[in-house]
Amino acid sequence: MGFDGVSFCFDWEVRLIEFLQDHMGSILTWAAKIATLFGEEVVMIALLGFLYWCFDKELAKRMGLGMVIGIVVAPVFKNLMHRNRPYIDHDKIKCLKTPYKGDPYDVVTQGYSFPSGHSVNSTVMYGGIFFGNRRKWVNFLGFLLPFLIGVSRFALGVHYPTDVMAGWMIGLIILGVLHLLRKCVKTQWKLHLGIFVLACMGLFFCRTADYFTGLGVMAGFFLAVPFEEKFVRFENTRKVWKWMVRLVLGFALYFGVNMLLKLPFSESFLDSTKLLAFLVRFVRYLIVTFLLLGVYPMVFRREKM
Repeated sequence: MGFDGVSFCFDWEVRLIEFLQDHMGSILTWAAKIATLFGEEVVMIALLGFLYWCFDKELAKRMGLGMVIGIVVAPVFKNLMHRNRPYIDHDKIKCLKTPYKGDPYDVVTQGYSFPSGHSVNSTVMYGGIFFGNRRKWVNFLGFLLPFLIGVSRFALGVHYPTDVMAGWMIGLIILGVLHLLRKCVKTQWKLHLGIFVLACMGLFFCRTADYFTGLGVMAGFFLAVPFEEKFVRFENTRKVWKWMVRLVLGFALYFGVNMLLKLPFSESFLDSTKLLAFLVRFVRYLIVTFLLLGVYPMVFRREKM
């Protein structure tokens, strides 16, 4: 399977991106880069880590379920549509921030354009707070953050406006379907198994790294949640010093284990488009997610209150 994408867009999309990039200036460009950070997977994982390890693990599990669905669904659509990113097809559109590290023109690492994964994930993540909280200012943030993140994506030249609008719509659909499924499917493992089986359909046609990363995170999440509920059952805390310790150790574990799991393989293999390399990526993220959410919280039980 090749990775050359296809070009399709409306004229107004190109004109809008060019207009924004011609008039944003350095301050607004900087603001767009800051806004897009709130849609980065690392930032949202950090937020989930704080909620799960420190503040409210039940809320984190509800939000996490939507997020793991979002990080799989977006790449599935991308691999079906094969839409090029706007800066690839239009010389006047600049890539002001590469979607992922590496060559901005490498589709394997950067992914396709439609839909915007940032828009899907931010809608699911922050929209989850919107639907689950009665405070008006939190509800406002639940709407404002996905909006700003989405606008930043096409202002930076990495998505078309229709990518962003589709991402918002897909995120809302995920939230709505999950709300219905929680009412209809009372057994957690059946719900998780059904979602995972559907997500695995992408194995037949997805050949970009983001899909296998998302599928690995999903599998690790679905294994870690029942493991924690049965064998760990840690408690959240309101002590700030414990928040700091849990977060620092958690992210040290994340980077350490990820690095350790890469050691048996060459960098060229890990960056290749071979199916085996993608499966290694899947297993790596499964292990990391399971350790962080399932095994690592065992440490909290030894904390002195």
